[in-house]
Amino acid sequence: MQLYSIASGSSGNCIYVGSEDEGILIDVGISMKRVLEGLKKQEHSFEHIRAIFVTHEHSDHISGLGPVLRKAPIPVYATPDTIESIWEKGNMKNISPDLFHSIRPDEEIEAAGMLIRPFSIPHDARDPVCYTVSMNGKKVGVATDMGCYNDDIIQNLADCDSLLLEANHDINLLQVGRYPYALKLRILGDRGHLSNDSAARLIKEILHPGLKSIALGHLSQENNFPELAYRTVMYELEQSETWNRLGADLVVAQRQEPTRLLTV
Repeated sequence: MQLYSIASGSSGNCIYVGSEDEGILIDVGISMKRVLEGLKKQEHSFEHIRAIFVTHEHSDHISGLGPVLRKAPIPVYATPDTIESIWEKGNMKNISPDLFHSIRPDEEIEAAGMLIRPFSIPHDARDPVCYTVSMNGKKVGVATDMGCYNDDIIQNLADCDSLLLEANHDINLLQVGRYPYALKLRILGDRGHLSNDSAARLIKEILHPGLKSIALGHLSQENNFPELAYRTVMYELEQSETWNRLGADLVVAQRQEPTRLLTV
């Protein structure tokens, strides 16, 4: 299986999960041009994409969905409330509603020869989910936009071979930064975003012998830096004997360009 971040950050998100032959996109929050360029770097095109799975309706996850669907009529899967929100704010002109299909948390669906499992997350959207994707005994997770994590999230991510996980902000940078007080409270709240420290703690909860790679994603442009996210998380992980035995790979997903392919 391949986990390939075309873009991941507070300004836009689009992730490919699949094989060398076919796969899915999770979110399309960047321009169609950037999606195509990112796919081309792995010798993919829209012809290889069997479905698009949307996590929630915020613009950094759906802003490019309309243009992509006008170019390629790819089936879209999301929760009913998310679909309704997409049609309210997602520029769906000249797109058939028949492309949209409802999903529900904890109910698996098959696409591109894989089993995709949505699970609920705490975030300030109408009915947000994250996804795990399984095929041939391998499992990949894409989990961002969570204000906190709980036992259900841990259980869903516990046996992933590869994972893209949110490390949105450094708490100190956010607290002293220029964001309005109300926005700071939103980000720090239980329906906001995971900090670097929270991401590290969650990773320690799900360490297991099969874990091969983790990409830290959805970094804030204002309140984080790639090196800071990496060093904060790595410092915490290096305190774990389990992590040190694993030899797993930790990388930071880039905001404006694709991140190197992770395979399991």
